[in-house]
Amino acid sequence: MTPKVVHRSAITTRKEAGALLRSIEGYDGDKLTSIALRLISHLFVRPGELRFSEWKEFDFDNAVWTIPDYKMKMRRPHVVPLSKQAIAIIRELDHDENYSPYLFPSLRSVGRPMSDNTLNAALRRLGYGKDDMTAHGFRAMAATLLNEMGIWNPDAIERQLAHAENNAVRRAYTRGQYWDERVKMMQHWSDYLDQLRDGATILRPQFGHSGS
Repeated sequence: MTPKVVHRSAITTRKEAGALLRSIEGYDGDKLTSIALRLISHLFVRPGELRFSEWKEFDFDNAVWTIPDYKMKMRRPHVVPLSKQAIAIIRELDHDENYSPYLFPSLRSVGRPMSDNTLNAALRRLGYGKDDMTAHGFRAMAATLLNEMGIWNPDAIERQLAHAENNAVRRAYTRGQYWDERVKMMQHWSDYLDQLRDGATILRPQFGHSGS
C-alpha cells in the first residue's frame, strides 16, 4: 500500500513570508507562544521537535542544538546550528531548566511540553487559515526560499531539514557532510528573514557554498 502524501499548507514567496514575519512580530498573545513562532521560523524544525526541546540539548557556547534520535522522525540524532538571532530569541525566555526541563512548557504543567495545537492556533489568531499556513509549513517555506537562492548545495538543505536519504550508498556518503555550509546557511537564513520582515533589499551574500 502506497503511503499517503500529506501536503501541508505553507507560504513560499518572499513577499508573503515578509508579511507573515511582520504579523508574528506583532503577535499579542502569550509570550511563550510568540517566542516559539519566531524561533521555528528561524530553525524550521518539525513542530514536535521544537515543542519537546529541552535545555540540556542546547550548547550555547558552540551555538548548536542536538536533538536526540528518539525525538526525531527518522530516529537519527540531528544537530541544528544556532544563528545569532535564534540564540537571542531563546534568551528572551523568562525561565530556565530550574523551572522546567522544556523551553516551551505547557501552560497547565511545567513538566509537559506546549500543546501540539498551540502554534497553529496562534497562526489562526494572526489571520492565517489552515489552508494558508501551518507550523509545519515553515519547513516548506525555508526549503523553497533557500533553494531559490541558488547558492546552497541542495543536499545541505536536505540535511538541515533532516530528511531521510533512501539510497543506502548515498546516505553513507552524505552522513556528517555539509556542516560548515549549514552553519553559514542558517546564519544567512536568519539575516534573510530579518530583511524580509523589515522590507529591506535582499542582497546576495559574498560567500559561496563549500560543497562539502
